[in-house]
Amino acid sequence: MQLYAPKPTGSDGADRTTAPAPVAFPTRLLLFALSLGLIASAWCWIAAPAQLAAIDPARKLDCISYAPFRAGQSPWNSSEVISPKQIAEDLATLATISRCIRIYSVENGLDKVPELAARVGLKVILGVWIGRDRVKNAALIDTAVELAKDHPRVIMSVIVGSEVLLRGEMTASELRAIVRSAKARLDLPVSYADVSEFWLRHRDIADDVDFVTVHVLPFWEDVPVRAEDAARHVDHIRKEVAAAIPGKEILIGEAGWPSGGRMRDGALPSRINQARFVSDLLELAARENFRVNLFEAYDEPWKRQWEGTVGGHWGLLDGYSRELKHPPGSAVSNYPFWKLQLCVGLMFAICVFAAAGLSRRRKPSEAGLALWLAVAASAAIGGILLGVAAEKALYESYGFAGWCEKGVLLVVAIVSPPLCAHALMSGRRLPAFVELIGPDEQRARSVVAMVLGFMLIITTLVAAETALGLVFDPRGRDFPFAALTMAVVPLWAVGLLNRSGADVPRVAEATFACLLVAVALYICLNEGPRNWQSLWTAAAYVMLAMALWPRLAFAGGAIAISKILGNEGRAVEPVAVVSRSPQAQAVASLAAPCRQHQDATCDS
Repeated sequence: MQLYAPKPTGSDGADRTTAPAPVAFPTRLLLFALSLGLIASAWCWIAAPAQLAAIDPARKLDCISYAPFRAGQSPWNSSEVISPKQIAEDLATLATISRCIRIYSVENGLDKVPELAARVGLKVILGVWIGRDRVKNAALIDTAVELAKDHPRVIMSVIVGSEVLLRGEMTASELRAIVRSAKARLDLPVSYADVSEFWLRHRDIADDVDFVTVHVLPFWEDVPVRAEDAARHVDHIRKEVAAAIPGKEILIGEAGWPSGGRMRDGALPSRINQARFVSDLLELAARENFRVNLFEAYDEPWKRQWEGTVGGHWGLLDGYSRELKHPPGSAVSNYPFWKLQLCVGLMFAICVFAAAGLSRRRKPSEAGLALWLAVAASAAIGGILLGVAAEKALYESYGFAGWCEKGVLLVVAIVSPPLCAHALMSGRRLPAFVELIGPDEQRARSVVAMVLGFMLIITTLVAAETALGLVFDPRGRDFPFAALTMAVVPLWAVGLLNRSGADVPRVAEATFACLLVAVALYICLNEGPRNWQSLWTAAAYVMLAMALWPRLAFAGGAIAISKILGNEGRAVEPVAVVSRSPQAQAVASLAAPCRQHQDATCDS
């Protein structure tokens, strides 16, 4: 049923009911200046450095976890042997910041570590990676025993097994038997390493070790801990285990914070938060007099396959450059290249305004305030987020599929603002999917309209793929909030301000809109209210849903905008009811209460 009078439309179906009041040049210039000012202010804020002494050059670390695997290398390939030269290069660097390294295995060439560590003055906590294969376990223990005999002055202790109980690869009784067997053959202190839950559940294992090694990674806790509270959380766990297992030294065998990746609840991976955690923990350990082995030395790219971006960014040193992320004496910033990102953002905003100003179908001076506000918002948001989106695409892309997804989304995010600025000024509406891939008689003929429509389709498909990933595989998925927002805000503005007067079926758009809204609600509930990345992403999904099915948004949003901007909103008048399709009847039923509300407000 049709509730409103048909509106005069242009050749492309865009609404032409009421001509907006023109905007004077000084107003447009002010909006341009405000956009550039917002971009500069935002980058000065988000890139503000922090003075944090993550590593004191005058005092070396007690110990740090080390794995030699670089890009393309993985411990899962047991036949891959890391060259002694590569290991020696890493150890020479680590010797400048630490007195000791902890390794987890004696495979993949790691059996050469004690010999190479001795050359640069490093001590070694030797690890034996045991699992379900009993024959392999025995062989690895034999290797560890031989290394301990050959390098008694280098190897400080041996840790037999790391999180075996957590992985469920062995029972507590089987583990105790292996630890006792290894200990009987070693003249060094022996331990086992696991999270506190399994030490508290199987306290009898402490009878078989010389000291208790506890892994505490606040970011991966069931209830993630904020970086500001993470060091105190580590100490709390240490005291809890010490109270449950008296008489044994408690070694914090793993404690670290990621420098990149997705948020978990209120826990934000970042360079500043990593430096803050390390600084706080080392200060607390010195004050409380307990040993800490930091996790970890270098980023390990291979972990991204299993844990997403965050899994490959735990190192204090970059996995590619092999340099410290937080050099002593220098301020720490989450965006080290922020000046370049700022300049690129400013140039991008200028391009968006230029695209609006060069529109041929409508003189910019004749465009209303609402349209120029939309252009300014697209320019400012794009200028702020372009540098963030590009950096996220660079660091979060993994594998061919990941590069394709992130690359396509970034391209759409860059193209959408200037293209939509042109569409806003030329009065062009968002084409329906059926006008792009439907029957010939319904297809759009304008090249610009087709490009705009396909931008919308690509954005929708990528958004749907990322949304479903955050539902079914959230642990390893990053939130695409930056690039998605850049692409969606201009599309939403076009859909809101250049409304269609044509009765074009939008069944596919309605389906995607419902999917995105449902996923947005799930993400908010699943991730929690403290995860601003998830809330931001969910809001972008909802905004895209509104752009896809604009009549749902008009029921509430357009009324508010029309009240604020006066004649900028395009009023419609009720007419006699005319029979229409069931889909139109459903939309009309949703819009009717809002129309009644508008009339009541006007009467008052």
